[in-house]
Amino acid sequence: MADRTPAPAAEEPRTPDGAGPGPAPGGDALTLEVPEDGGARFWLVGLNPAAKLLAALLLGVGLVPAVDAVTGGVVLAGALLLVPFSGIDRRTLLVLGGPFLLMGLSSGLVNYLYGEHGAEGALGAAVRLLAIALPGLLAAVSSDPTETADGLVQRLRVPERPAMGVLAALRLVPLLADQWRTITLARRARGMEAGRNPVRAVALFFGRLFALLVRSIRTGTLLAAAMDARAFGTGPRTRARESRWRTADTLLLAGAVLLLAAAYTLSARLGTLVLLFS
Repeated sequence: MADRTPAPAAEEPRTPDGAGPGPAPGGDALTLEVPEDGGARFWLVGLNPAAKLLAALLLGVGLVPAVDAVTGGVVLAGALLLVPFSGIDRRTLLVLGGPFLLMGLSSGLVNYLYGEHGAEGALGAAVRLLAIALPGLLAAVSSDPTETADGLVQRLRVPERPAMGVLAALRLVPLLADQWRTITLARRARGMEAGRNPVRAVALFFGRLFALLVRSIRTGTLLAAAMDARAFGTGPRTRARESRWRTADTLLLAGAVLLLAAAYTLSARLGTLVLLFS
């Protein structure tokens, strides 16, 4: 006779004390997990996302009037000093910062070819763009999406509807990446490959981009309907978490102000300060 003994059920993940089900191994892919012995390497991760966004905004707005390379270079150097303490590995930083690096290089090239200040103006434009982009990139990557939404609502007094929209958008970024891979593999399975034809590669790229746009609109519509059904943005809501503001958050803002002041002071003393409308 065939063995009719039922197969053992799959064991559920359990909490460390074995009391019941717990999170799956690895946890939420979007939740930043800081190891207990992380130390100074994850210092930036532990700060309030509202403070990091304010510091990045302060540096970005403060650099708008200055078009010389020294002012932007000082701020860029200060932001680079924070990278080892952000918990971001080099590969992630290169992947996410690659587009900004290309933007900076292209901006410098355009200013070199068509600007009035030659190589000096081109270097200033490229460095300023990178100095504006890097603090924002560090603030975004080192912040948990849920904590970011809590900080926007509780600390910056942003209305709940746009704050929840920011949270939903950040949560959907990995989904869009998965959908892009699915579209690419599906079209490859149907024989839609460019081979060595660059013109066809561009056409296929924009075709995939349009398909991703359609999928993202459908996903956004469904998500908006689900949020409306749960009464998001219709009135005051209770909060499950408290966004805490610590002394380190205040020091980060003070450091951003001091860095900006030091950049302008050094540039003025060296005689290289060039303002946008001067």
